[in-house]
Amino acid sequence: MAARIEHLVTSGTFALDGGVWDVDNNVWIVGDDEEAVVVDAAHDARAILAALGGRTLRAILCTHAHNDHIDAAPELAEATGAPVLLHPDDLPLWKLTHPDRAPDGELADGQAVPVAGTRLEVVHTPGHAPGAVCLYAPELGTVFTGDTLFAGGPGATGRSFSHFPTIVDSIRERLLTLPPDTVVRTGHGDATTIGAEAPHLDEWIRRGH
Repeated sequence: MAARIEHLVTSGTFALDGGVWDVDNNVWIVGDDEEAVVVDAAHDARAILAALGGRTLRAILCTHAHNDHIDAAPELAEATGAPVLLHPDDLPLWKLTHPDRAPDGELADGQAVPVAGTRLEVVHTPGHAPGAVCLYAPELGTVFTGDTLFAGGPGATGRSFSHFPTIVDSIRERLLTLPPDTVVRTGHGDATTIGAEAPHLDEWIRRGH
């Protein structure tokens, strides 16, 4: 059975630099009727478990380590036995949320994560966070961008561990080179496409978005 993409929205808070904000997060499940991976275990492990419905969870993939994207990861890992995978450059952020529980493994640029007869290719895209990654699924025509690229522009870079010129370089060099019809599935909000976002790069730079 071919791999498919399922979408779950969970709600909680994002906290950094002394601020706390209410947020809705996109959780993505990629797999078939037998196995799956989760992209960003946000806020509600029980809701994610219910959506998995007894399938074997192969991995919990973290696009970055802001608390709202990883807060449910240890609980989901404990319930399923799946490893939590994170780019090592985001370990300082991870430790702010889970100081006593390390990730189980690393995500590296160029790595391929197989699931249900397809693969997710790890693309390191620092800027929103040092270890931010996107996960490109060429057979599914989609890229999971976490908080690197949204409908309307780059992710926020106004807080600790982030850098606007770096995120612009990541988007220009690593994402806008993908096929224009590639669907961009984001960490928050609506999906878009590479082709819809590419024409606005210069505008983002002028605005310092």
